[in-house]
Amino acid sequence: MSPVLSGVLQLLALVAALALAHIPLGTYLAGVYSSPRHLRVEKWIYKGIGADPDTGMRWPAYLRGVLAFSLAGVLFLYLLQRLQGVLPGSLGFASIDPDQAFNTAASFVSNTNWQSYYGEQAMGHVVQTAGLAVQNFVSAAVGIAVAVALVRGFARSRTGELGNFWADLVRGVVRVLVPVAVVGAVILVACGVVQNFSGIHEVGQFLGGPQQWNGGAVASQEVIKELGTNGGGYFNANSAHPFENPTPFTNLFEIFLILLIPVSLTRTFGVMTGSPRQGYAILGAMAAIWVSFVALMMWTEFAHHGPALQAAGGATEGKELRFGIGGSSLFAVSTTLTSTGAVDSFHSSYTGLGGGITLLGMMLGEIAPGGVGSGLYGMLVMAVVAVFVAGLMVGRTPEYLGRKIGTREIKYAACYILITPALVLVLTAAAMALPTPGDSMTNTGAHGFSEILYAYTSAANNNGSAFAGLNADTQWFNTTLGLAMLLGRFLPMVFVLALAGSLAGQQPVPATAGTLRTEKPLFSGLLVGAVLIITGLTYFPALALGPLAEGLA
Repeated sequence: MSPVLSGVLQLLALVAALALAHIPLGTYLAGVYSSPRHLRVEKWIYKGIGADPDTGMRWPAYLRGVLAFSLAGVLFLYLLQRLQGVLPGSLGFASIDPDQAFNTAASFVSNTNWQSYYGEQAMGHVVQTAGLAVQNFVSAAVGIAVAVALVRGFARSRTGELGNFWADLVRGVVRVLVPVAVVGAVILVACGVVQNFSGIHEVGQFLGGPQQWNGGAVASQEVIKELGTNGGGYFNANSAHPFENPTPFTNLFEIFLILLIPVSLTRTFGVMTGSPRQGYAILGAMAAIWVSFVALMMWTEFAHHGPALQAAGGATEGKELRFGIGGSSLFAVSTTLTSTGAVDSFHSSYTGLGGGITLLGMMLGEIAPGGVGSGLYGMLVMAVVAVFVAGLMVGRTPEYLGRKIGTREIKYAACYILITPALVLVLTAAAMALPTPGDSMTNTGAHGFSEILYAYTSAANNNGSAFAGLNADTQWFNTTLGLAMLLGRFLPMVFVLALAGSLAGQQPVPATAGTLRTEKPLFSGLLVGAVLIITGLTYFPALALGPLAEGLA
C-alpha cells in the first residue's frame, strides 16, 4: 500500500468513526447538562465543597466560580511541585524551580499543557497523577461548562441565569470525562500502553552508558490528555513515545479521542437550542476547515521536493516510521486545530509550509473543531461576527437564533477575537526585540522566528505544542508563556459569559422572510470565510516573516 493511500484511508476511517459517535454522544451531553437530577456521588461532592447545585447563576457569578476554582487549581499544583522533593513517590526527583512550577501550574490549569521540562526526568508519580492528571479532567470540564453556559444563553429568554457552574463542572467530570476515559484507558492498555507505578530501570548499554526508563500511570493520563484536548505527555517525546502511543491503531484512536467531544458538542448545541440543523451548520464549517487543512498538510509533506525527499517518499524527518507521513500529518492538524498540543511527530521538522499550517491552525482560534468546550464557544462567537457582517451587507438588524446582535453583543465578540492576537504579537515582538530571549533559539532566520512565534501562539491559544527547537526553560519564557496561557484562557471566558448573559436576557424575535437562514450551507460558507479573513488580516505579516518566508525560499 502506498503511503498516500494509507493516509487517505486513515482519514476516511476517522471521519466514519466520528460520524457514528457524535450524534449519540452529543445527545447524551445535552441530557447531562439539562437534567434536573443529581447522582448520589455528585451530591456528596456538592456537600463536600459547600455548593448548592440548584441555584441559578447570572454570568458574573458563573465567572467568579470559574476563576475561583481555577485559581485554587493553580495554587495547589504550584505547591505540589514545590514540595515534590519531600513527597513519597517522587522517584528521587527534586522540587521544581519556582518559575517552572508557575509555568506548569498555569499550563495545566488553563488546559494548555505546555511543558518546558522532561516529563520522565522531572515529575514523580504523585505530581503526575494527583496533580497533572487531575487538572486534565477538571480543566476540560471547565471548558465544557463555559460552552454550555453560552449555549444556554442562546436557548433561554428573558432571564440572566446561565445555570450553575459547580453543577456543570461536577457533571462534566463524573458523567462524561471519567466514564469515557476509563473505557479509553482499557483500550490503550490492551494495545500496549504502559500503566503501572514502576520506578526507574536501567536498560541496556548504549554510548554514554545505560539508558534509564521509568514507568507510570501512562494509559490513564494519555487517554484524558487526548479526550480533554490537554496534550501534556508523560514522557518528553509525548505521543511519539512507544510507551504512550505504540501502534498505528493507537495513533488513530488517540486522534479520534482528540476530536470526539469537540465534534459532539455541535450536536449538543443543536439539541439544546431546539434546532439540530443549527448544530450541523456549525459542524459543517468546522469540518470544511479541518479537511482542507489535512489535505494541505499531506500535500506539503508528500510533495517530494529534492532528491532526498523523493528517495524517502516524502518529508520523513521528525516523523515516526510506524505512523508514516499520513498518520503524522493527520495527528498534527488535529492537535493544532484543537487545543490539544500533543504530538506524534515534531513540527519543527515539517516543511516550511507544513509548519505554517500547524501555526495557522492555532491562529484560527483552534475552532475546527477546537478544544473541549473552547472550540464550540469560539466558533459561536465567530458565528455572531459572521451574522453581524451579513446584516451590514443587506442593511438589516443582524439576528442569530432569534437573538438580536446589537452593539453590546458585537463589542463582546470583538474583544474576544482581539485578546489572543494581541498577546501573541506583542509578546513575540518583545521576545525578538530583547537581547536575551533570542539566545533560546536553536535556529536563525525565518525558522528561528517561527520558533518564537509558535511558542506564543501555542501558549495564548492554550494549545501547548512546540516547534521543539526553542529552549523555553528560562525565567523569561516560563514567566511570559505562563502569563500568556492564563490570560489567553480566562480573559476570553469573561467575554463569552458576558455575551451569554446578554443573549439570555433578550426576548426572542420571530423569524421573517428577511431573516438570514443560519442552518443553511450558505451560512456555513460565510462562517468559514469570516474565520479565514479575520485570521489572515491579523496574522499574515507575522506568517510572512516566518513559515511563508521559509517555505518559499
